[in-house]
Amino acid sequence: MPRKTTGRLFAVGDIHGCAQALQSLLENLNPGPADTVVVLGDMVDRGPDSAEVLRQLLRLGERTRLVTLLGNHEEMLLQVADGWLSLDAWTRHGGDKTLESYGVDHPSRIPAEHLEFLRAAKTSHEQGGHLFAHACYLPHWPLAYTPRDVLLWQSADPGDLKPHSSGQPVVLGHTPQPDGDILDLGYAVLIDTDCWAGGWLTALEVGGDRVVQANRKGRVRRRARYVRV
Repeated sequence: MPRKTTGRLFAVGDIHGCAQALQSLLENLNPGPADTVVVLGDMVDRGPDSAEVLRQLLRLGERTRLVTLLGNHEEMLLQVADGWLSLDAWTRHGGDKTLESYGVDHPSRIPAEHLEFLRAAKTSHEQGGHLFAHACYLPHWPLAYTPRDVLLWQSADPGDLKPHSSGQPVVLGHTPQPDGDILDLGYAVLIDTDCWAGGWLTALEVGGDRVVQANRKGRVRRRARYVRV
């Protein structure tokens, strides 16, 4: 059964090593012990400081309810660390930036605490009348039974998305919205707003009417949430 909470519920899109944006976003949200922050995956790679992102998230978990979802970039990192994927297959997708941030030449040399933190990430989550996944979903499949490749890798095509059979809206990352605005279809909300590429890191307050965003320089802005029709 989903855990009940009386605090606020936030979903945070793809961070991709943008530590300054994450710091500014969290300072603005200031989540407390009763709040829940769901991080939708792709915490690492591409951006400049994945190591600091994970340090911030570990500290965040000490003061609020933190739920981390596995993204395809975390999966690649762990597969390389465990010897199931070649180093080049990951570094050409931004893993080189993660290695630079740690000052190591292989993900197996990343601090054990950080690797265990990534291994503990979930593939999906349900809370507050919403479903959460990194990449995509199948409308007639419970998330717990949805193929891993769909949850972690499949791009979400707005033209193909349909309401989930549970009746719950699904909050997703992975598919970037380069204009900086979330894509809110009512039954599905895409909140990866391309921070690492010069866009924004987005936090959606689930059940609220605004989103909070921060860019790589730490600038914060608030925008009204509206459903696109």
